[in-house]
Amino acid sequence: MKLVTRPTTPFEGQRPGTSGLRKKVSVFQQPGYLDNFVQALFDVLGDAGGKTLVVGGDGRFYNRVAIQTILRMAAAHGYARVLVGQGGILSTPAMSAVIRRRGASGGIVLSASHNPGGPQGDFGIKYNIANGGPAPESVTEAIYRRSREVHEIRTVDSPDLPLDALGVHTLLGTQIDIIDPVADYCAVQRELFDFDAIRALFARGFRLRLDTLWAVGGPYARALLEDELGAPKGTVVHAEPREDFGGLHPDPNPVNATDLIDHMAAADAPDMGAATDGDADRNMIVGRNFVVSPSDSLAVLAAHATRIPGYAAGLAGVARSMPTSTAVDRVAASLGIACYETPTGWKFFGNLLDAGKVTLCGEESYGTGSNHIREKDGLWAVLFWLNLIAATGKSVEQLVRELWAEHGRCVYSRHDYEGIPTERADALMRELRAALPELPGKRLAGEPVAVADDFAYTDPVDGSVSSRQGVRIILQGGSRVVFRLSGTGTEGATLRIYLERHEPDPARHDLPAQQALAPLIALAEQVARVRHWTGMGAPSVMT
Repeated sequence: MKLVTRPTTPFEGQRPGTSGLRKKVSVFQQPGYLDNFVQALFDVLGDAGGKTLVVGGDGRFYNRVAIQTILRMAAAHGYARVLVGQGGILSTPAMSAVIRRRGASGGIVLSASHNPGGPQGDFGIKYNIANGGPAPESVTEAIYRRSREVHEIRTVDSPDLPLDALGVHTLLGTQIDIIDPVADYCAVQRELFDFDAIRALFARGFRLRLDTLWAVGGPYARALLEDELGAPKGTVVHAEPREDFGGLHPDPNPVNATDLIDHMAAADAPDMGAATDGDADRNMIVGRNFVVSPSDSLAVLAAHATRIPGYAAGLAGVARSMPTSTAVDRVAASLGIACYETPTGWKFFGNLLDAGKVTLCGEESYGTGSNHIREKDGLWAVLFWLNLIAATGKSVEQLVRELWAEHGRCVYSRHDYEGIPTERADALMRELRAALPELPGKRLAGEPVAVADDFAYTDPVDGSVSSRQGVRIILQGGSRVVFRLSGTGTEGATLRIYLERHEPDPARHDLPAQQALAPLIALAEQVARVRHWTGMGAPSVMT
């Protein structure tokens, strides 16, 4: 076992996106590709003496190979200790929990989240800082700059370490601990929720179907729901993590989680359904033949938070990403608390959480979370809903309809146009931005345009500015159309169009979303020439 230094050549395109560096597995398999990025990361982080690093991933293809590479390089970099999830497994929420509970300086998450897995699928890597949350843009940009300059790799010449058994190993003076990947995460959840009430709910015959989509959420859900809270065996389905997610697209929405949707529409449907994604940080909540939008889910949690032991003292505030519907804004106003609007990306919530300005936060892309960690947390959301149902005696649908009755329904949809040639997607956004000055006051979809801008965010904690975060067209009555290019894809560009219309009339709350939003869909085509630039007659996915 010895320290090895070898020359390398920079790779183009190693700029981390919204949630780290994501590419096709075949890109990461290029000799030196992962090594270069990790070396750039360690160079930016600097001296590791006396520090602890956490490493783990969602179990997708290439996870184990990547972990061995990172362990060798972490030892060469001089970390005192590295904590690795058994089998190389750590969900993204569990990573955050371990960093925070163990006092680590940070952690490396190996995941492409909700993107497909397998040899032909996607892989990803991101760094979480000492608060447990994703690295801010100042760090990710520094990593990118260093990736263009890195010319040598420092590693250790050693055999692979055994990852499947708990234990302690030493690598060039670095202590490598293989830890239980579930324990710290479960301990955090016990501090928040009334487990006795949830246990009693299941004892009364309440039925849940949680589909973890052959991804990393399975072991966590089984440990908590079936082993600890008494849910019947089989409550958690597709629970064994697979390197290719069983061929499924591990994105918890009605388009991909069709098995769950079918079960919840059946005559003998369970009382509640839910799904989590590849790295278990996203969630979808479903009632009997009733799909809850992520924006409504966040609003319901905020409205009833004081019924949960961990939030009984009330909320400091709430935050949502800009494209997320304004449902939670209306709840916040009724509670007399602040509501912050941030760019897309969980890292933007970190400063607000650390400063104590918000307690709950969420995104329209099926992500909700709180100040218990610094990542979104899929299973946490499921436990929150179970605790609410136990405390109120109301169904999933009743809780959402009560939200609509009090605040009106924010009818909402996201249209994704995937795999667009990057140059055409960029041209669409360029043309759209150029047209913005002419839109205010213009009558579109039957109303004057009140706001037409490119969203910019000034962080209220550190004053940092993030610009060009999505084009917004807001009508006088509050209806919105938002255009963004996604930062989580690995091939071409994905255009996301977000549509929202507030409907106060209960008689119209059951109008199909696409029908209610038809004028806004036509507006989007009119101002952005979507068909022309994408070459597509319809979205790839509508959620």
